[in-house]
This record gives sequence, C-alpha cells and structure tokens, in this order.
Amino acid sequence: MTTLRGIQSWRPFLQRHWTLSCQRALTTWTPHHTLHHTPQVLAAHLRGFAVSAPSLSSTDDSNVGRYRNLIEEEEEDDVIDDREAEELFQQHVPVGTGEGHHRVFIVHPDVKWGSRKQYLTTADLMLAEAVGLVNTLDNWRVVNKVIISTKTPEKKRIFGKGNFQSLTEKIRNTAGITAVFVNVERLSPLSEKELQDAWGVKVFDRYTVVLHIFRCNAKTKEAKLQISLAEIPLLRSRLKNEMANLDQQGGGARYIGGSGETLFEVKQRLLKEREIKIRSVLGKVQKRRNLLRSQRKHKEFPIVSVLGYTNCGKTTLIKALTGDDGLQPRNKLFATLDVTVHGGQLPNHMKVLYVDTIGFLSQLPHWLIDSFSATLEDIKHSDLLVHVRDISHPESVNQKVNVLNVLTKLQIPDRLMSSMIEVHNKIDLIDNYQPTEPDALSISALEERGLEELKNTVEEKVMNATGRLCLDIKVDLSSPQLSWLYKEATVQDVQVEADSGSAVVEVIISSAAYGRFKKLFGGR
Repeated sequence: MTTLRGIQSWRPFLQRHWTLSCQRALTTWTPHHTLHHTPQVLAAHLRGFAVSAPSLSSTDDSNVGRYRNLIEEEEEDDVIDDREAEELFQQHVPVGTGEGHHRVFIVHPDVKWGSRKQYLTTADLMLAEAVGLVNTLDNWRVVNKVIISTKTPEKKRIFGKGNFQSLTEKIRNTAGITAVFVNVERLSPLSEKELQDAWGVKVFDRYTVVLHIFRCNAKTKEAKLQISLAEIPLLRSRLKNEMANLDQQGGGARYIGGSGETLFEVKQRLLKEREIKIRSVLGKVQKRRNLLRSQRKHKEFPIVSVLGYTNCGKTTLIKALTGDDGLQPRNKLFATLDVTVHGGQLPNHMKVLYVDTIGFLSQLPHWLIDSFSATLEDIKHSDLLVHVRDISHPESVNQKVNVLNVLTKLQIPDRLMSSMIEVHNKIDLIDNYQPTEPDALSISALEERGLEELKNTVEEKVMNATGRLCLDIKVDLSSPQLSWLYKEATVQDVQVEADSGSAVVEVIISSAAYGRFKKLFGGR
C-alpha cells in the first residue's frame, strides 16, 4: 500500500513526462507547440530582499527620499512569477511530514564515544531542543520521549540489539503514535527503511523535521525555492526506498510509455530537471542580489547584519533599534526564513541598514546550509556583524559555537569576525546578570535595556569600518554647498557666520563623498 501511494504521488509528473514526450514528437510538424515552464517565464525577476524603513519625518533630511528610493528599487522586479514559484514549491512534496496531525515519539541516541559524541552539550538538552522543534509545528504533539545510549550510531538500527528491542517494544506499546523522530542529523535511506519496517510508522530525522518547519514558515518566493532545493536529497533517498519496495514486487525495472526508460530512471530525471530549474532561478536571484548590493553600496548606507541561533531575539532587537512597527517578532523557531532590511538611525543621526538573517541551528547537513547560501551570502558584504545570544538558554555556549562554525563554513572575512559585536540578550530572565566574556554587551531587547550602549558601540565600529570622517566644513551660504551636504552626508551642527555669509558645518561624511564635495566646490 505504501508503494502504491508513492506511485500515485508521482502520477501527475509522469503524466506530464508522457505529455512532453508527445509534444516533442509533434514538433516535427507542429511549429507552435507550447511547453510548460518556458525559459521566458523563468527569466522574470525575483525580489532579493524584503525592505522596510522606520517612520522618519519629512523634515529629517533628504536621506529619507534615498531610503524610499532604495525600497522601491528592491521591490520592483521579479525573477519568477508567483504561480511558477508556487508550482515548483508544491511539486514532489516529501510524503509523510505534511499529512495533518502527528503524534510523535522522540528518540535521542546518546552516543557514548567517537566522532559523533557531543561534548559541549548534554543528552537532556538535545532532547529538549528536539521537543521544541516538534512543538513549533501546528498539529504535531510529543506523546513520549526517551534517551537511549548507543556505541554503534553508524549501524542501520543505530542501537545495539538489546536496546533496539526494548525501544521497539516501548514504541509499539505507546498508543496512537503516528511518527518517530530520531534526533540525529540525517538517517541513511537504508536506516530509514529499516526503522520504518520495524516500528510500522513514519520515521523522521532532524533534517526532515527542520525542512518541514521551513516549508510551513516559507512566505516569499525565494524562501520557497531554497526549501525546494534543500528537499532534493530527501526526495532522492525516498525514491531509492520506494524503488527498492517496487523491485521486490517486480515492477521497478519495467519500461514505461514506450520511452525506453524505467520508472526509476524517469523519476530520477524529473528530479534532476527540477533541481536544474531551481538552481537556474536561484542563480538569477543571486545576480539580482549582487546588483542590489552594489546599489546599496553606491548609496553608502552602512549595513549591519544581525545574526544568531534561532529564536535568540534578533527580530525583537532590530524592532527596538529601528522603531519599525511592521516587525512582529514571534517566540518560534525559524520564524525568519528571509533576509529583511530595516532602516535605523545611530546616535550621531547617521542612517544604517539593519539586516535580519535566518537563524542557525546545530546538527544541520551542509546541503541545507548550501541551499540558503544566496541568503546568507549577504552577511559577507556587511560593514558590521552583531551576534545575538539568548543568554538565558542553558545551551547558550554550545549555540555560540554552532553559530561561529557556520560563519567559518561561510568563509566570513576576518575583518568582520574580529569586529563582530557579541550581544547577550534576554537578561530580563536572569537576576543580576553579569557577562563573563570581555566586550560582551548585556541587553534586554524586549524591555529595551542596554540599547544606548549597544547603539554607541555600533556607531563607533561602523565609523571605523566604513572610513567615515567627522569634519568641520566651511560653506558659502549663497552656494548649494549646504544643501549638497544635507543630501550626501550626515549634518551634525551648523554654525552660521552672518557677517561673512558663510557657515561652519559639522558633518559625518564618507571619504568618497568628501572627495566629490571637493571636486564640485574646491577645498574645505
């Protein structure tokens, strides 16, 4: 029955395969045939960023207009239309995870030694995170959980014979369970099939559960495309299991539709075509991102990327720093799947862009990170990084290590790693908290405590990173010099000298803008 359901799930795509085969044959005499997913449709533009600016009064300065222009430019074009993106997202949805309610039995293998042993955390804390992942999903509920030690995590059944028999009895004696979540990074196709056969229910690993959370939280086209790409390895492993079952029934190697291809070969090719299509679109997205990034650099807005472990409070912090009421932080894992940009203002009135990034998580396969590389790529091109930690979490140290490991894999430049600000958030949950790490800043983003010190630190580091100058420039009030400075720099103060018809203007200005000023008006 499982195999028949699997074949049924592929039916629309096999029908499409046969339809395309017929269409190819008809091209010998029909000049105007039409194929679905044309290259022209895929050549449209996808928004690289969701962008918002804080409410700034029209009297602030002409930079407000530059903010609005930036937002409009980044919202203009799409690389793929909504219908096309949604169709790619809904094709080949992994079977089992999204079928309504799940009553989940969680099994955490506690590895006693070897390369897979976790040294910076405990089995209890890792089990608690697994429970948190399940509870993030609507209609999923944990009905039982257990920690079982193992010395053989590489084996198909993970556990030794005695422990496996004991676990199997416990699972079978737990009423009403519909799935078992084995809290490991990734199960092999053979292990997944072996465990499902032994326990009689769906078996998930961290990769599968996290992907389903991503799928449920995906809102934008780019997030959906990246998730669809990350699902390809899962679909391939499931295809192998499905074909193994079909081969046992004598049907996997049969040729279909007169095409000279077996069912397995057709399914493999369909997955490969889907992967190529998604990578092509995401490649166009990355080119669009590079263009937008160069536009932001040209406008000379400093970029501050706010990053950290999932649910550490990044969005709450950005809302507190920018006053952006459009931000709605949620106490939920992976609530943010897209990079969003929010305009803010430092104590010296200089405008900055705060980038809210996807949260990190431990024990994620490298290909899941790779799928979101276009999103995470923007971290590399920041002027400053702010690493937010939930200091109230019992695994805060381990979470920090995981974040730094991901940043290392992303090859973040040393200049950004060395200047990164570490923020200890949620101090409102700890009595009289005192940071033990040098230079760490203690804040409560929710209660807006410690934000002034953080803003001042961000200001100092942004000034250093961007090479901005604080200058006193004498201007002729009968010339457009003053209005030019208001437009291209951050004016701090103006001292008018009425007798001479001039003024001394205190400004924060980039080296490039100051060079343009001298070229236009000569000298200081």
